[in-house]
Amino acid sequence: MITIFKMKTKLNLQHFIFPALFILLLALIEYLEFYWEVRFVKYGVLPRTFEGLKGILLSPLIHGDWKHLTNNAVPLFVLISTLAYFYRSIANEVFLWSWLMSGIWLWAIGRPSFHIGASGLVYALASFLFFSGFIRKHTRLMAISMFVVFLYGGMIWGIFPMQDHISWEGHLSGGFAGLILAYWFKENGPPKQIYQYEIDELLEEDEEEQQYHYDYKEKEKD
Repeated sequence: MITIFKMKTKLNLQHFIFPALFILLLALIEYLEFYWEVRFVKYGVLPRTFEGLKGILLSPLIHGDWKHLTNNAVPLFVLISTLAYFYRSIANEVFLWSWLMSGIWLWAIGRPSFHIGASGLVYALASFLFFSGFIRKHTRLMAISMFVVFLYGGMIWGIFPMQDHISWEGHLSGGFAGLILAYWFKENGPPKQIYQYEIDELLEEDEEEQQYHYDYKEKEKD
């Protein structure tokens, strides 16, 4: 018996609710900073210090200004929605590990200053979606990989130290985290794609096996 798995996806509002709520939370935090005239920068990642450990959890929630937030909000919405749609069975795990791993590595390798923003998470998700399709050798997921390249291919320059005010270490940490997670979860999520030639080979093997049992029983009867 041959079972052929197909990736079935049904687009519904659930894929957009969480990213929308997450971005609303980021906007609320930025608004509170503006309204109370305070800065939450001290809750960012301060590399290789005990004080900076809290930033692993909190830094993606904090942004320097509305422009900084807007630059991250659009790709966050697109990437989280894409993750939820195509990798729904592992989306929560990938999201949480992307958050933690990018923050931990930033804490380990970053410059000695506060790092804030969700760009590390953006890079982690984009990296996961890009590498996962090729690692799985899944045609439909590879199309998603190319979609990510088309939209955010220019992000590659963000992992290099080109501007002092940009946390390239956070981008690099996120990109590496996404690559590791793509390999880590390669056996989970969407089932492996089976091509027609593989189906034909399995059918031929089944026919040969059935013929063998038939001949064996006929000979035994004689």
